[in-house]
Amino acid sequence: MPKLFTFILPIFLLLGFTGPKNQSPVQIELVTNYGTIILQLSDQTPLHRDNFIKLVEAGTYDSLLFHRVIKGFMIQGGDVQGKYADSVARLGSSDLPYQIPAEIVPGLFHKKGALAAARTNNPQRASSSTQFYIVQGKVQNDSLLNHNEGRINQMLARHYGINDPAHKPLIDSLEKARIDKDTALVQGLNTRLNGILANYQNYEKYQISESQREVYKSIGGTPHLDQNYTVFGEVSSGLEVVDSIAAVMTNRQDRPVTEVRILSMRLLTKK
Repeated sequence: MPKLFTFILPIFLLLGFTGPKNQSPVQIELVTNYGTIILQLSDQTPLHRDNFIKLVEAGTYDSLLFHRVIKGFMIQGGDVQGKYADSVARLGSSDLPYQIPAEIVPGLFHKKGALAAARTNNPQRASSSTQFYIVQGKVQNDSLLNHNEGRINQMLARHYGINDPAHKPLIDSLEKARIDKDTALVQGLNTRLNGILANYQNYEKYQISESQREVYKSIGGTPHLDQNYTVFGEVSSGLEVVDSIAAVMTNRQDRPVTEVRILSMRLLTKK
């Protein structure tokens, strides 16, 4: 929750306080058994930035795994059970017991090297406390980008439709039917809700900007995730390490057959 501050700017001015100038963005050194990646955190997503810094300083990520790796898509880590998981454990559902409010910024998008927060399926698009992913993605063309723009708007229609107060009675009824394990009623209400959401129009349609299109067409990325997950930084050095990790052999759960482990994370710069 944002803190309320008393307006004291005139006092600071009298004292000659002007605040820090030209601070460099926070950088994180992420050392893996495949090499080192340097991450740069965005100041446009302060909740995610500060949470990530807190976890890095606490050593939370040290010895965790990149537990989900999909070539041409992304590499994901941060499951807190990964430190001691055996080779057959299913990972991806554990984090710390809180979420981070979504900070979806139009200028931060899923280009190759983007650092973003994983999350469960929730109406608020709130992020996992610990799990993150780094985009590898694929080079796009205009046809693919147009298709992905459509996917983004379908997702936005569902998001805004589900959060429309007019649909709350239906969603509450659906949740009650699920709790009651009334399969037939759940199916009927789901069909009704999906029909409403498929035709929902009360939101601003999203367009991939020309500048972002050029990036997607040059270095690649995963544009269909835009506007749905919080991007809070990017790789400033070590994309070749991301590519190496993305190329490893995985099992049917997308977990690397040979462990890809985060050996350590540390701050290189501070706010």
